[in-house]
This record gives sequence, structure tokens and C-alpha cells, in this order.
Amino acid sequence: MDALTAVLAVAGVRGTVAATLDAAEPWGLALNAVPGAAFHAVTDGLAWLRIPGRPDTRLMPGDVVLLPTGLAHILASAPDAATVPFDHLAAEHALAAGQDLRLGAGPGQTRILCASYHQDPAVTVPLLTLLPDMLHIPARQAGADLDTTLRLLAGEISRPQPGASAVLDRIVDILLVQLLRAWLDTAPAPDRAASWLSALTDPIAGPALAALHTQPGRDWTIPSLATAIRVSRATLARRFAEEVGETPMAYLTEWRLALAADLLRQPDATVAGVARQVGYGTGFALSAAFSRVRGVSPSEHRALLPTDERLAVTTATQGVPS
Repeated sequence: MDALTAVLAVAGVRGTVAATLDAAEPWGLALNAVPGAAFHAVTDGLAWLRIPGRPDTRLMPGDVVLLPTGLAHILASAPDAATVPFDHLAAEHALAAGQDLRLGAGPGQTRILCASYHQDPAVTVPLLTLLPDMLHIPARQAGADLDTTLRLLAGEISRPQPGASAVLDRIVDILLVQLLRAWLDTAPAPDRAASWLSALTDPIAGPALAALHTQPGRDWTIPSLATAIRVSRATLARRFAEEVGETPMAYLTEWRLALAADLLRQPDATVAGVARQVGYGTGFALSAAFSRVRGVSPSEHRALLPTDERLAVTTATQGVPS
């Protein structure tokens, strides 16, 4: 399992389609700030993206935009077009009926899929927050894979069929991965802040991250990790810190505890069993590390789970020390 796949599995980032817009000029839609990330894909026509304090951005067919922090923004037919607030209730009803959210009068010239991404708030592994506030991938930079997925998306939107919402949500999940790939391929390395995500393309930090994510339970040390990726210890330590922003062992601790927090959600999980999976010899060692880094014990972590998850865990682990 590569590092990005591993983090996506633990981070709990899920995409949900909010609306498919069918807009006739002139039109404008004001969208409030939202928790999580906002996403738009232009499948037909043109649009302008307006964000307070930033230059307006013209969106062409095939362009995609991700606002990782959910900034308030406007989509419109022109930079000076009047706007109406986004009607969440109307969008939900239209989506449930397999219909578009109509804007303006007459035949629509522009079609846009609007979606959102939310990361499980209980997960501490950063993902969306590592990206710039606005990520715009023009169609000309999208690449064949992203273009193919957008064509599939456009087809699903234009020919609604049973199960369309489920299909669209899964396509949106795929688009997030492809957006991350496109950003890594096109954003100049000096413009990217040090992080595990930015380091994926580095020839030294990238393989080191892959090794740590693939075998988190291994008894890693700087010498063993350097040997695994065939570089010197000094080179590994220096390059990893430069690209990721922390030492390999500090990152490994955070990743192991993120995995442990996720595994502890499983109804039949015990602290001792999870400890063995993530590289701690005993449940006591895991509990000590968990409390030191996260400020709560594994049992307190379970108490913070949503009610349905907590009940499932409690029922399955009654009598098992945590």
C-alpha cells in the first residue's frame, strides 16, 4: 500500500455531490464558507470563480477547482454578474429527483458539478489542510486520467440513471486522488510547504514514507530505514526533515498512533492487539505513547467516538481492559 492510499484509508475523507448546476446567462451563485472542502468541475460552458481578496479566475470546460478550506466564493457567468445565495434545500430536492439546479432563464449554457469533501474530525493526519487555499487545475493540465474521469462524470450528469448519486459520490472520491496527483505533478516543489504529501514525489523522502506506511509495525530505526531505501543515514535524516518537516521517527510515531486510533474503532479491537499491529510491543507501551502525544488514553479516545461507534465498541469489548 502506498503512502497516499494508506492516509486516505485512515483519514476518512469522503466526497458528496451537492448539486449539478444548469445555468443560463446571466447568472451568479454565492456560496458560503463550509467546513471541509468545496469542489467544482465545469463540464460545459464557461464560468468565473470569485473569491474575496483574490483575482477572479475564468473556468473553462474540463477545469476543476478545489477549495480545501471551504472558502466563501461566487460562481458566475461574468465577473460583475449579480448573484443569488446557494439554496441547499432546492439543491437537495433536485439531486434526489435526478435533476439539475437551474439558474437563470432559458436554455442553460453552463453545467457545473458542485461537491464537498469532509475529513473525519477525529483523525489527526492532515490532508486537505496541506493544500493551497485554492487549487485550480485547468483542462490543459489535467492529464488523460483526470480528463477521462471528468467525461465519465459529465455522462452521469447528463444521463441520470438509478443509483446516480452513489456513482457520482464515488467519482468525486476518485477525482480527489487525481487532483492530488495533478497538484504534485504541476506545482513547483519550492512552492509547496514541507509535508508528507509534498514529499511523495521526492526520490528519497518518498520511498522512506512508502516503507513506513507499508510496514508500520516493523522495528524501524534510521539505519534500517536508510538501508531499506539504499541511502546513507545522514542523507535520509537531512532530506526527510527538509521535505516532510520532521524526523522519520517523529513521523512514524504520529502515523502509528493515527493507525491505532482508527483500529480502536473496530468493535473487536483490544489495545494489546492494536499495539502489536502498529509496532508497540505491549498495550501499556501504546497507551503511554497515545496519552503522551494525543493527550487522552485509548479508553478516553473511544469515549469520544460517535455514539453508534462507541456502543459497538463497548458491547464487543466488555471485560477487555483498555
